[in-house]
Amino acid sequence: MDGWIETCRSIVSPWECDTTEHFTIAYYFDRLSDASAALAGSLGWHDAPRIPRRFDVRFVRELRAGASFHILSAPLALDANFVRLGHQIADSADSEVTAWAEETVDIRATPLPGEMSDAIRRRLMAWPGPAVEHRPELTTPLGFIVTVRDRVKSPDLDADGAFAPAAFVHRFTAACIQALAAIGATANYMHRERRGYSTFELALSVSRLPRLGSPVQVETGIAHLGNSSIRFLHRMLDPADGGQLARLSQFGVQLDLDARRPAALPEPLRAAASRFVIRSHEGS
Repeated sequence: MDGWIETCRSIVSPWECDTTEHFTIAYYFDRLSDASAALAGSLGWHDAPRIPRRFDVRFVRELRAGASFHILSAPLALDANFVRLGHQIADSADSEVTAWAEETVDIRATPLPGEMSDAIRRRLMAWPGPAVEHRPELTTPLGFIVTVRDRVKSPDLDADGAFAPAAFVHRFTAACIQALAAIGATANYMHRERRGYSTFELALSVSRLPRLGSPVQVETGIAHLGNSSIRFLHRMLDPADGGQLARLSQFGVQLDLDARRPAALPEPLRAAASRFVIRSHEGS
């Protein structure tokens, strides 16, 4: 695709797959971080800010162990407040896009010099992927349960020594599994019934970066409960001051691992999940 550059070429290793038997979302973010850095470098934007930052990702097809894939990236939009970047994750075997990712970088605190803005504008491309659906953001603390207590360790840091996006998503993945267990979708249930939770859409917003050795805590609530679908809302906090570090809206379905199709939630799980639905919300 003219104007789009290849920013990553890789494979799915078996240890990068989750209990749903496909490429886990944290490792998508590991490669997206590489793609973002490569795109910024190609633009000459070597001091791109890390925060505030948002990723909106739509998964359209599974990548499973042994798959080869590559990422095509381009700048999409620029104004005085934000730079928006696009990433297409494609199966290298057939070039079919398996996930679409939009990355929004807040530049209000670090305005771009004129020559950098001009360089980005000359490279702007139209976005061929789906439009981002802005979901309601739940603002009440009621209904959230603690799903992760952890500490920042050296493997969480990227090449520049900052807490990496993948490290956020690893914690949010653990939070998802804790939340599923809390409604009865335990490991035993998943193994016995051949079920899993498959994410098809997520929005990661990062506002602060925790430092090496500092504690982190994740709280989780349910923003939507459907027949087979659940939208979890996770927020990572600094326990020292209660400030929010990041939040993740994670929309997925219970998956039949054999048919690879959504499966309805059994009534006992739906009843348990309904207790965690956060009903007071404001529009995003």
